[in-house]
Amino acid sequence: MSYVSHLVCTNCGKTYPAAPEALTCPVCGPEAGILDVVYDYEGIAKLDLRSRLARDKDPSIWRYSPLLPVTEGLPRPPLRVGGTPLYAAERLGAQLGGPTGSRLGLRRLQIKDDGLNPTGSLKDRASIIAVAKAGEAGAGVVACASTGNAASSLAGNAAAVGLRSCIFVPGRAPQGKVAQLRIYGATVISVQGSYRDAFELSQQAINRWGWYNRNAALNPYLVEGKKTVSLEIAEQSRWEVPDWVVFSVGDGCTIAGGWKGFFDLYRAGVTDRMPRLLGVQAEGANPISRAFHGGGPVQPTGEDTIADSIAVGVPRNPQKALRAVRESGGEMVDVSDEDIREAMRLLGSTTGVFGEPAGAAGLAGLKKLVGSGGIGPDERVVLVVTGNGLKDAANAIAAAGEPIRIGADLGRLEQALGGSGLV
Repeated sequence: MSYVSHLVCTNCGKTYPAAPEALTCPVCGPEAGILDVVYDYEGIAKLDLRSRLARDKDPSIWRYSPLLPVTEGLPRPPLRVGGTPLYAAERLGAQLGGPTGSRLGLRRLQIKDDGLNPTGSLKDRASIIAVAKAGEAGAGVVACASTGNAASSLAGNAAAVGLRSCIFVPGRAPQGKVAQLRIYGATVISVQGSYRDAFELSQQAINRWGWYNRNAALNPYLVEGKKTVSLEIAEQSRWEVPDWVVFSVGDGCTIAGGWKGFFDLYRAGVTDRMPRLLGVQAEGANPISRAFHGGGPVQPTGEDTIADSIAVGVPRNPQKALRAVRESGGEMVDVSDEDIREAMRLLGSTTGVFGEPAGAAGLAGLKKLVGSGGIGPDERVVLVVTGNGLKDAANAIAAAGEPIRIGADLGRLEQALGGSGLV
């Protein structure tokens, strides 16, 4: 049984049936007419979702089927998406410091390591829904534009069910992510321009050839996949909602999905409150953060950051992102590339979690907000690490430095290790 009620335009409020091919409001158009999926929350409340989940042995996102926009009885894509760990991070929390240079840090910090999804990022949560909906729509090809992670997640999940994929990436996409795409058998179009150029070309191609659209900023069902990270956080926390949840922000779809997950649980009576959200953008690509602090409309910015996964100068889903942060009573913070490199090192050396630049950007922003006193030492915080560092080895080496290079000589080894504290 599906508990999806309908789709609603976030701009004009008009409602539509939840057809697989429904993407944006035809009245408001694709720029303003972003749709939301609305559920029968009273029906879900009657399920006693907590007890149902306690009996469910499936660790993937399909355990949350009543809160997903998928048709019951159809085959599920086979990759195990979701079920990523939530780690306590006391050592990292102690390193974050506090206002006026105190060492209070955060006593209740946790890490949600979504780099352990099948293709190495949170984007698998959206792509597996895209693949399922493409199957419902009878599509043979799925397509999207991506700075990297959405592309590789779509290619991998499409390959798992025998769908063909066509991916548009900007020319600066890291080679590790491009290699993933090719290994998965995707047709890869490297657009020699910005992410905006890649997105616009992908839309033209999708419209011309009728491919299924996986662009998360337009497809309302993909936010529903992303929201499962919040459903897991709540369940793994024994339904005690954190005070803060931290996301890095590019197009705005991930933080919007994070908010939607907590919202759906609250509306269905599974939890009794909502968290505050911290959205983190790179200083070189921060249009949503600027709009949040300035109060005006989103204006284009550059895409100048090492964090390719959030290097979006023209976001396609800023409305939902801004709504999520504002309605949560949250905050947005900008961080420099050096802040991100430092966060990559700090995250790895204190938790053993290897985050790519975008995955560590959230930590850089969290450190800033804790340092300014915006988050207190006793507040419970969950930091979502959205992508695995192996996806961008070049920037990881730039952040961590090169290895010690010597010949096979113990004396030279001892000399090289001088001052390291190892000998």
